[in-house]
Amino acid sequence: MSRRTVVVVGAGPAGLSAARAAARAGADVTLLDASDQVGGQFWRHRVLPGGGTSPDEASFHHGWGTFTALRDVVAGHPRVTLLTSAQVWALERLDDGVRLRVLVGPADAGGREHLTLTPDALVLATGAHDRTLPFPGWQLPGVTTAGAAQALAKAERVAVGDRVVVAGAGPFLLPVATSLLRTGARVLSVHEAATPAALVRGWGARPAGLLGAAHKTGELGGYAAALARHRVAYRVGEALVAVRGDGRVEEVTIARVDARWSPVPGTERTVAADAVCVSHGFTPRLELAVAAACAISPDRFVVVDDRQRTTAPGVWAAGELTGIGGAEAALAEGWVAGHHAASPSDDAAPDAVSDDAALARAVRRRGRSADFARRLEAAHGIRSGWTSWLRDDTLVCRCEEVDAGTLRAAACATASTDLRSVRLTSRAGLGPCQARICGRTVAELVGAAGPAADEGTGATPAVPDRRPLVVPVRLGDLATLPDDPTWSDPTHTDPSRPEVGAREPRGHTA
Repeated sequence: MSRRTVVVVGAGPAGLSAARAAARAGADVTLLDASDQVGGQFWRHRVLPGGGTSPDEASFHHGWGTFTALRDVVAGHPRVTLLTSAQVWALERLDDGVRLRVLVGPADAGGREHLTLTPDALVLATGAHDRTLPFPGWQLPGVTTAGAAQALAKAERVAVGDRVVVAGAGPFLLPVATSLLRTGARVLSVHEAATPAALVRGWGARPAGLLGAAHKTGELGGYAAALARHRVAYRVGEALVAVRGDGRVEEVTIARVDARWSPVPGTERTVAADAVCVSHGFTPRLELAVAAACAISPDRFVVVDDRQRTTAPGVWAAGELTGIGGAEAALAEGWVAGHHAASPSDDAAPDAVSDDAALARAVRRRGRSADFARRLEAAHGIRSGWTSWLRDDTLVCRCEEVDAGTLRAAACATASTDLRSVRLTSRAGLGPCQARICGRTVAELVGAAGPAADEGTGATPAVPDRRPLVVPVRLGDLATLPDDPTWSDPTHTDPSRPEVGAREPRGHTA
């Protein structure tokens, strides 16, 4: 009997954990990541010439030892094929699974290798990216997402500026500020939009529930100590509501906000700065999940059962796709997803109980992390008053240079909150990023963020995550596609017709 084949997309905490669990359960695993290194955004690190890492990496990363252990096991496992610079650009649904189209090679290079994979099981661990709410001046050079600032600090040891203001919402602001300090930047202040009352409600409710996250106290203490040593002010109930400058950031406006995040009149003050790092939480990367017809919840996460299985046949999901809960939750969910994706008995006996001790530990960790995720949203989740930051000339879609006034006028002219109509009229979200940055913002501004189902797939049409091409692809790459008869018929499953352009993944055994 041949081994079960599992493809894991994404080599961050969830993907690495899923690959290890699936290989341990006996499957042949192909782990794909679009980056040229594993670790995802959480463990993005500096790679020295020759492939080594800097001796100070542990000071930039929480859980560095966990990462190196996972990386070494996965990279050295005989049943795991690890492919970096491997971009999944299309996913086709089959009767009993999915087919992946992959380009292997540097993203900016021509002549990338085509790879077609039709696994027995697919684990999606594609993670999330920063969500940044727009404000006047956010298009100026010197304004970056907190994630971009963190990536530059970790991978390049580069500070985004000399005098930096960090603002937004969520605990992620703390490690970002700490990383900037380590690169030599002067962090002027950190501004958390959540009010003290919201923080108390989110983190203070049911104190006994925090016992499962007690280990995070040391991590929090380390960040607080770093800010205190450098005399960095941490202020809650405040938001960055505007940036000004001639060709780049020169000053920022900070204001107190109420419980809805509406600025309190008369509290505005100006701070001189040359860089701003902003993050208002994270948005899951749903393109592959939507293409696979996974059900999406009203709050825009992939719906999974207690085995991390989605509603799409043969597809599992783990990590930030299923809820923003941090690296520990991603590791636990990844292990559960990988273990069950590798087990053929999942389909034959869905009520079977595994005696795998590692699986049991992962399930317990997942339960603790779920409580943390709920508290995170309750304390730091985006409130509706942020829209009062915007002026009519504030850019919403930077690709197409659509401002808030134009967007609202388009919604008024079409007499509709239909997102497609507003986008076609205003061009918001039709630029190179294909609404990855502005999509949720546009939907909220025109009142199109409802949970109606899309084409029976369970996906919510309010945010445009449905894209036939998941990522931008060179026309030259499309022109060199192998002559594949299955491409025009996504339901083709004739076993007598082999996958054209496919190859046997390296490192697999018969």
